[in-house]
Amino acid sequence: MSATGTAVWGRAEQQDFRARVRGALLGGAIGDALGAGVAALTLEEIREAHGADGVLDLVPAHGRRGAVTAATQLTLFTVDGLIRAQVRRDTGAWHPPTDVHRAYLRWAATQRDWGPDERRKDNGWLAREEWLYTRRGPAGPCLVGLADEAMGTLEAPKNPTARDAGALVRSTPFGLLVGWEPQLVCQLAVECAAQTHGHPTAYLSAGAFAVIVHGLARGESLDGTVQRALAQLAARPGHQPVTDALKHALGAVRQGIPSPARIAELGEGHNAEEALAIAVYCALVGEDIRHGLRLAVNHDGPSDTTGSVTGALLGVLHGETALPPAWLSELEGRPTILELADDFAMEMTQGPALHGPTVSSTGWLARYPRT
Repeated sequence: MSATGTAVWGRAEQQDFRARVRGALLGGAIGDALGAGVAALTLEEIREAHGADGVLDLVPAHGRRGAVTAATQLTLFTVDGLIRAQVRRDTGAWHPPTDVHRAYLRWAATQRDWGPDERRKDNGWLAREEWLYTRRGPAGPCLVGLADEAMGTLEAPKNPTARDAGALVRSTPFGLLVGWEPQLVCQLAVECAAQTHGHPTAYLSAGAFAVIVHGLARGESLDGTVQRALAQLAARPGHQPVTDALKHALGAVRQGIPSPARIAELGEGHNAEEALAIAVYCALVGEDIRHGLRLAVNHDGPSDTTGSVTGALLGVLHGETALPPAWLSELEGRPTILELADDFAMEMTQGPALHGPTVSSTGWLARYPRT
């Protein structure tokens, strides 16, 4: 990485980046799937159903083991929107929030339609994946905010009282823009979160999360990237609840053996800043990815949410090969997630070879149309 933040992509750097992108997207999906079957249960109910240690392995949700929720669906469409933004840059139309919003509208269609609309040539390949056409517990503000084509902005956000984690859980991909400066990553994540979640703690949690992922994708330490996120938050109105939650998470690390009681002190995760704090804590104290994810899902709150955010942090930190193979083998949509992760990595490292003002790959533009 050069001093200006522009990536210099040698072969080893490309391979490391791809492993982190895969790790982030697959890790988030694994955490989502691990928590999906117990998302509505209290810790006591989880223990009654699964034993004193709680959930240790994938359990059935939505009719199968390894099923993911709307958190993973929306994350994939975030990736799709960011790739499309890069492709459209050749035309001079460069406004990533608009491209991400269009991707979210394509996700919203999957929640209404029976299946892919083959007449929509501008959909690209992701919106033709039939397994995505299921409603998997999306946050209400996501459905309401994307019910029409008007795009929420920071000046006029959608759902200004919504402070749940529905925008937070889809924000991993912004942090994977490693050639961007942290403040721009934060701003993009915040603007895109405000499209459905207009409460400052909701969109600032998404921005802080993206900055943390960004630092990890660049090979930095988790503690250091949290400090950078706190610095990014400091000048933004309404940041105090998010700042306090992150500082509380850092402080909890030094308070002894990790336990559900420590997590309970950080909150239940129904609000975005609580979910972010729980995920940061579990990622910091987890002995490995399994341990960190089990901590993240065995608590009173929305286990799919905290599992997803924790999985993304651990996945980008350690790369795809550190993910538990048995859980990966049962993960719903794994081929799609891998394909999209590799497309994102290829676009970000070799985009000029795929499209430009003079030469473009027709296959790539069929996958990611400029329209």
